[in-house]
Order: sequence, then structure tokens, then C-alpha cells
Amino acid sequence: MHRMQVPSPRKMNLCHPFNSSSPDGATYHVVKGMVVISRQHLRSPPGRKTTICLYSSTQFDKNRKKARLSKSASLKNRKKTKHGKTDTFTYHITFHLDMEFGLPGAIVVKNGNKTEFFLKFVSLEVSEDRKIHFDCNSWVYPVKKTNTDRLFFSNTSYLPGKTPLPLQDLRKEELLSLRGNGRGERKTWDRIYDYDYYNDLGSPDKGEDRARPVLGGTTLYPYPRRCRTGRPVSASDGVTETRGNFLNLDYYVPPDDRFSPVKFSEFITSAIQAVIHFVIPEVKSLFQGDINNFRSFEQLKRDLYAEPRHSAAFEMMAMEKLKTIVPDEVYKDVTKSIKKNPAKFPVPQVIAADENAWRTDEEFAREMLAGLNPAVIKCLKVFPPVGVGGRESSITDSHIEGKLEGLTIQRAMDQKRIFILDHHDYLMPYLSRINSQKGVRVYASRTLLFLKDDGTLKPLAIELTLPGEEEQSRVFVPDIPVRALWELAKTFVAVNDSGYHQLISHWLYTHAAVEPFVIATKRQLSAMHPIYKLLDPHFKDTMHINALARSILLNSGGILERTMFPGKYAMELSSKIYTNWRFTEQALPEDLVKRGLAVRDITQPSGVSLLLEDYPYATDGLDIWVCIKKWVHNYCVRFYPDDMAVISDPELESWYTEIRHVGHGDRREDPHCWLELNSIENLAQTLTTLIWIASALHASVNFGQFAYAGFAPNRPTRCREFIPVENTHEFAELQKDPEKFFFHMVPDRFTTTLGLALIEVLSCHMSDEVYLGQRASAGWTDDGEVLRLFEEFADDLRRVEKNIKERNKDALLKNRLGPAKVPYTLMYPDTSNTSGKDKGVTGKGIPNSVSI
Repeated sequence: MHRMQVPSPRKMNLCHPFNSSSPDGATYHVVKGMVVISRQHLRSPPGRKTTICLYSSTQFDKNRKKARLSKSASLKNRKKTKHGKTDTFTYHITFHLDMEFGLPGAIVVKNGNKTEFFLKFVSLEVSEDRKIHFDCNSWVYPVKKTNTDRLFFSNTSYLPGKTPLPLQDLRKEELLSLRGNGRGERKTWDRIYDYDYYNDLGSPDKGEDRARPVLGGTTLYPYPRRCRTGRPVSASDGVTETRGNFLNLDYYVPPDDRFSPVKFSEFITSAIQAVIHFVIPEVKSLFQGDINNFRSFEQLKRDLYAEPRHSAAFEMMAMEKLKTIVPDEVYKDVTKSIKKNPAKFPVPQVIAADENAWRTDEEFAREMLAGLNPAVIKCLKVFPPVGVGGRESSITDSHIEGKLEGLTIQRAMDQKRIFILDHHDYLMPYLSRINSQKGVRVYASRTLLFLKDDGTLKPLAIELTLPGEEEQSRVFVPDIPVRALWELAKTFVAVNDSGYHQLISHWLYTHAAVEPFVIATKRQLSAMHPIYKLLDPHFKDTMHINALARSILLNSGGILERTMFPGKYAMELSSKIYTNWRFTEQALPEDLVKRGLAVRDITQPSGVSLLLEDYPYATDGLDIWVCIKKWVHNYCVRFYPDDMAVISDPELESWYTEIRHVGHGDRREDPHCWLELNSIENLAQTLTTLIWIASALHASVNFGQFAYAGFAPNRPTRCREFIPVENTHEFAELQKDPEKFFFHMVPDRFTTTLGLALIEVLSCHMSDEVYLGQRASAGWTDDGEVLRLFEEFADDLRRVEKNIKERNKDALLKNRLGPAKVPYTLMYPDTSNTSGKDKGVTGKGIPNSVSI
């Protein structure tokens, strides 16, 4: 990590070569600079018509009563360069400043070009021993469109009360402009952050069945807010924003939060590859007459996963089909991509070492601790389990007695050795409507598990329930005479868990929950604010990926509705679950205590001790949590000397008030949802929780998707038939050919392959990824002490990496690897992965932000 020494302005050497004389004899201070712009997707590189001016941070313009503004300077001497893996243009720029100008604190960029460009950074050499850096990373649009220049502040942080006087008005004006006036529709070049409801999911113009409720702003459908893209409406209006066609990627995201050219290019390429993986098997199935279902596990593996390429005939048919659903320019990229890349999905990790291990009870249970959805399992507190309204489960003593390694049920519960994966109460009110959809048959489920002496979990019983005047429940146990029934019961649990994972653990608890924080940060915290600089990398690309999700995945008729069992009720269901969401409980230690998997312990750095020793998600996660908390606390202390400094920060107060009362306004009445921001400790806890959600929590539920769900039978997304009962034709069919019945029950070929295409894209790391413990630029701050603390943070994370490697080698920690031999690396920070050297489906690495 680059450490930058910050000399006092009075000690700066303003002598040669930075001073020069003009023909009239006046002496000027010469400031030379470097301007770096991305080359990718650049239709016309900027030239002399693009100019930059400097604002002084120390001197006023007496006439304007604002910061002194320099004369404009043009970009010159363009050269092709490379920064990391990004192809760039580097320009030189020279300013002649009068000797009283002082230190530049902001720059104004005027794009005189006809098209926008992506400005990475500007660096100024103001003296022999001082450079000033401006991190930009934003699209700059032509002034003919924006009618205003772009302002960027330097990398020096100031609390509001310590802002240099010349910059105070600029600071306030910039925030006012970013808030907008709440009127008008957004243009591509607008930099306005405003809140809106989720009123862009339905397409009522395509039929009544495509209408969806507006989420947010009502007690019936509470939800986090999103960034407004169209005209403002009230939640009660029920107005739905119109959306473009499928795969249309052109919609409003503020320029500062739009994908960089590199990210956009790679995202499109990744999506193209996934589309190819989807289309080729579908064409083959049509050609061979296998239109609906896979016939066997062997056929599924043969058709979907990497092996010698398909014949040219299949590819040609696939390309013809693809040509009808994607734009011409995308189709051209596809034809290039297919020549270089395999036309099948890669082999998922869960079947790479052992093709059958996924079917074992041990692997089924292990994935609740180290799989895709490891933060749902709870310690059982009452037996039999009791649901909403006091209704008891149908699981009785007889189902689990004698299977607890000599313990009674009560003794096992006292020792915290019985656990539950509960997908019952939240589903029951929706189950009738969900099952009324064509081709959907699912149950609500409860799964009880026992912690064995070797630290692994053993499934005890599965309860599957359907609604009615009286709940209709069936209980299955591992030693049931017809083993196929137990296997099908596990499948229905996996279906429940898959839906909850994608809709709640992944989308609601990370993507949707973070977006209001992004909006409030842009609206209420100046880019000069130290908390803004702390949080900014943890918001990278979140708003853009969320906009993509609303347009392609979450919308009516979108991929999520087509593939996941809740179907058209998915987002409405997530709204009901949001009713009980609390920000305070998203902190990992609090979450573990709530689920009964940890107890408070002030002797531990995390403040808790785990009750389940071999719990990979929690063990590694607590290590990461402690690293983040230490870094955040030290950072806060650097800028806030005491609690009163936190309380008296007006921007911070406005930021937190807006999050609680607007961004997450539907949860403002719950006194346990938020900490009071009245101390350094509460500030550090709040910021640590936010960074944890955006980085480690998201990584834990996202980047292992293809490893586990890439083999669809391990994580089906819906079922088409219920489990048959004895003495029926369906039961006879199950006994005759369990494998055939299984594939008749789980999603068909189309749904399965479409789902795999989605999770392949979601599981990919991009080359511009910036991981926890990294920053995109060494010049993100000029504070040497902050840089030292950040390097200490990175060192702490490297120690965590070492610990994770050692744990994965420990044969006594059986849940680290499991029968499928998939090591737990989803919490491995991967701090050495710089410039995207390891990208794609890696199953490791914690990006700073919710960026995919």
C-alpha cells in the first residue's frame, strides 16, 4: 500500500521548476497534471475542447465571494496507456496560477466533446514534494447536455465544521444539486439521487396477470426505497413505471454509480456466455425431441457440463435462435465469444470430486452451515416446534427418540444440540396462492437436525405442510421404509431454501437493504466527508446492478418469477418478511445470538462465543467482522475525538435521519431497528454492520451459487408435483423408477437451464473487482495515518486468510470440506487478487460492495 506524506502548505517548495515568468514580468506558479480517461466504449476521445479549472482551498475570489477559480486549461498530449487491466488515455495538462492562488481543493471539468467519457482520476503536481489527487471514477457528459460543469473534490477529508472557508459554499451547493427538486423525469446525464417505491416491477399493460403491487410506503407492503428513475408518484397511486424490452440495458442510473466501461463490457460478455450455455442445450433438446424433462442424472450432466464441444449444426441452430432475442450489436459479440469459450457450463464444485456426495444426508446438512444459505439455521428452543398462533408441529418424540447419541430430547436441547431449518411460518399464508400457479407444487417445511459428537449435523426429521382449515402435514425420517420418500422430502426442503436464499438472504438482505444507504450518502454526505470516503467503495455498482435486477430478474415475467417457486408472489413475499427486518440484527454477532448459535462473551474480540465450533460461515465471518470493526473504529477515532463530535456533525445527523425515516422509512417505528447515533461506539457499530452487509455477507450468499446450485438437483428452485402417498398410481411410479419420477417433479429442462445461466453470471467475479482490504487507488486519501491504519486492516485480513487455509486442512473440522469435498472459501478475502488476475467463478474473494 502506498503511503503518502502530507507536508504543511507553508513548507511547500514553490521554487523552480514550478515557478515561471510571463512576458509582462509577472511570476506564476506552474502546476502540471495528469488526466486519465478510460478508452473502452469511447466513441470519440476528448480533446482541447475539454477543459479543467481549479478551485483554491485557501483563497477567496473577492468579487465572487467564492473560492478563487483558475483559468481553464485544455487536455493535451494524449497517449494510449494502461492502468491495471484498464485501457486508458493519459493526457497532460498545465495551469499557470498566480502566486497567491494557494492549494487547489477542487477541480471543474467541462466536457466540450460530443460524447461522454469515463474519467478515472486527475493528479496535480503542485510542488516538488506534493501531489494532489482527485479520484473521479465517473462518467462526464457533454456540457451541451448537462448545462453545467462537473465538480470533483480532492482526496483531503474534512468534517463539515472543518471545511476550508473557500470550499464551504461549494460543499453545500454540490449536495443541493445532487438532491434535485423531486420533479421531472431523469435524463441519462442527470446526477440526481432521489427515493422511490418499487413501482417498476409490474407490466399491467401486458395483461392483468402481469400487474404487481407497489412495494414501499404502505403498512401492507413495506419495503426499502430505491433510486427514482421516472416521475415521482405516491405509493397509493399504484402507478407502474414502464420498462424496456427484455435485455434492454439502457435505463437511468446516476453517472457516478454506473458501471465503468470495463465492468459493463465484462458484464455483457459474461451474460452472453451464459446465454450461449442456455441456448445450446435447449437447441439440442429440440433437435433430439427431449423438449420437457431430463431423463436421468447422467443425461443432465452430459448435456449441460463441459466436455467436447457440440457439433457445428447445434451451434448454428443455437445462434439462429439467439439472434431473435438479442440486439444486433450483442449478437456480434456472441459470435466472437463462442469461438473462444466452451459452449457448456463448467462443472460445479459440488459434483467435481464425487458425483454422488450431494445426495448424502451429511452433505445436505453441512450446506446449512457452509453452503449458499448459512444464516438461517437456528438452535431449537421448544419441542415440538411451535408456529405462529401457537400451533404445534406434527413432529413428535417418536420421530427422533433413539437418534440422539444416547441423549433424551430435553437433554439434547439443554446442550444446544438440536437445530431447525424453518421454512414454515412465513410461507403458509402464501402457499395456496403459490400452488395455484401453473406447474408449481411446494410445501412449507421444517427440518430438525442433531449435532453429533464429531461436530457434523445429522438430519432427524422433515415436516412438509400444506394449508387448509387444518394444516395437512407429513413427517419423513431417514430410516423410512421407502428411502425414495426421504430423498424427495429433502428435495422440497432444498426448494424452500433456494427460494429463501435468492429472494431474502441475497436480494432483500443485501442488495435492497444497501441501496437506501447509497442514496442517503450521496444526498447528505459531501464527498469531502471522511465517512463518505470510508463508505464509497462499499457502494460501487450497487445501484446499477439493482436496476438491472429490477429490469430483468425481479420484474413481472422476469427470470426470478420464471425459475423460483414463489413466482409472481416473490416480491410481495419479500415485503412481508421485510416487516420484521432490523438493521441492528444484521450485525453478525447479533444475528448469531438471535439464532441461538452464540452467547455473549466480552472476553472475545467479537463479543460472542460460538456454541457450534465447526460452523465455517460463522467462524470465518466473525474473524472478518473483527477486522472490519477494528478498522472502522480506528478510522472514526481519527476524525471524531469524542462522542460530542459525532452528535454535533450536521451532515452525519442528516444522513442517519434520512436513512431511518425515508430510505428505510417503513421500519422507523421499531425502536430496536436502529442504534442511536450518539457515540463513537454506536457510529462504529453502525458503519461496521453496513460494510459487513455490503462485503462479507453478500459474498457469502452470492459467489458460491454456481458451486452448489450449478448442479440443479442439489438446489432445485421449484417442484411440479407433490410427494405421492401410498396406494396411488404415482407412488407405484416412484417405486418403479425413482430417478424418472424425480425429474418429472423438479423443474423442466428450460427452467433448469435458464436458472443455471443466471447463477453463472451472478457467481462471476469481474476484473475491476476491488476486494476488502483494497482500494481502487493508492491516492484515495492524503492522510498518512489513515493509510497506515488501512494497511493494518489489510494485514489483519491476510492473517484471516492464513487461518482459513489452516482450518480447511484440519481433518477434525469435517464441515469445512464435507462429503462433496468443497472447501469453505466464501469468506476468504483474497487480498492478493489485484487487477482482476483471478476472475470468473472462483468461489472465493470478498468484494467491497454488492456489485453483482
